[in-house]
Amino acid sequence: MSGHDHDHGALARGRRGKLAVVFALTATVMVAEIIGAMVSGSLALLADAGHMFTDSAGLLIALLAATLALKPATDKRTWGYKRVEIIAAAGQAALLLAVGGFILYEGIRRLIDPPEVESEAMLWFGIIGLAGNLIGLIILAADRRSNLNMKAAFLEVLNDALGSVAVIVSAVVIATTGWTRADAIVSLLIGALIIPRTLVLLRDTIDVLMETAPRGLDLDQVRRRLLALPHVIDVHDLHASRVDSDTPVLSAHVTVRDTCLTADHVSVVLADLQTCVADDFAVSIEHSTFQIEPASHRGTETIRH
Repeated sequence: MSGHDHDHGALARGRRGKLAVVFALTATVMVAEIIGAMVSGSLALLADAGHMFTDSAGLLIALLAATLALKPATDKRTWGYKRVEIIAAAGQAALLLAVGGFILYEGIRRLIDPPEVESEAMLWFGIIGLAGNLIGLIILAADRRSNLNMKAAFLEVLNDALGSVAVIVSAVVIATTGWTRADAIVSLLIGALIIPRTLVLLRDTIDVLMETAPRGLDLDQVRRRLLALPHVIDVHDLHASRVDSDTPVLSAHVTVRDTCLTADHVSVVLADLQTCVADDFAVSIEHSTFQIEPASHRGTETIRH
């Protein structure tokens, strides 16, 4: 387990480093777009800078969560700060919902009353923004499925990239046709893309906070597999959840024959149980706790699940 912990810590530090680079990159592009909005008078660029401000805040939350996740466990916080990742991801989802709502609101407003903009400056600053976003996406792409915190950060940068694409498309259309409502149409499309992804992220974080069984782990199947092990009579009080997106945990009461409760025999049963939940399912559970009980104890328990 020490080797596993060491590897996990190295991965977490790698993620933290990537988040720090992408946060610095996003904040720099945000400043550039604010300058571009002042130069061009573009409300679209200013709105995109506002998106980046919100997303920079989300990335900062992710960076702080990744840093806190590296703090060791204590007697008071037995899982350390692993759950901070989930809280941060939920906060980022809320920020992304606010951004999506803002885009929809601004899109409708500009559809009714389109602003005048300097399309050439708008185009160049949109390209600068997109270039920065693409670099950020490349940095985060490999880790975007590693945990919810990194997934949320990837969505933050993807949100920024969509905003930059909208600015570029709007600038080209306005420059070639003079149709200023193009900005509003593209913004509404971006809002329609952001909100469904954000709702999925919010659902995933709520599942962890509500201690829902990990997706892909069927507890009925787990119970049947445990019952098929030698000497196991009953499995009850079976629970599975996740501390964070990387750490599934499971606990259960396992009833065995009274004759199995010898030091040598019970250790074999326990090893079989732990190996089963770690190796036999798509979701590998390395943190498992089993309370082994004699058959004569079955009648004394009143809480069963």
